Amino acid sequence: QVQLAESGGGLVQPGGSLRVSCVASGITISAYSMRWYRQAPGKDRELVGSITNTGGTNYADSVKGRFTISREYAKNTVYLQMNNLEPEDTAIYYCYVKWRGVDYWGKGTLVTVSS
Repeated sequence: QVQLAESGGGLVQPGGSLRVSCVASGITISAYSMRWYRQAPGKDRELVGSITNTGGTNYADSVKGRFTISREYAKNTVYLQMNNLEPEDTAIYYCYVKWRGVDYWGKGTLVTVSS
């Protein structure tokens, strides 16, 4: 059974930084592409970025240059480092993986950017 568990969200001031984590169980993250999504209040869920099984990364234009996705194999964890945060980054952040044709989501972690 694949499970994803996000953590690390919280309240941060504009211009600040935050790192959210996604611990995976039931799969080995190094073998799969992992994605981060977010959903702001009243908006559709959107793709933030992804990291492939070979370590390549891609980001949405809105976060490019500010957000970085990385992995720590020993902890089977994917990270989303967010710098220079803006109020528009306020959202629930979700981890995602497709495994054997099935979509798996975590429950999300709330990031609020506000002064």
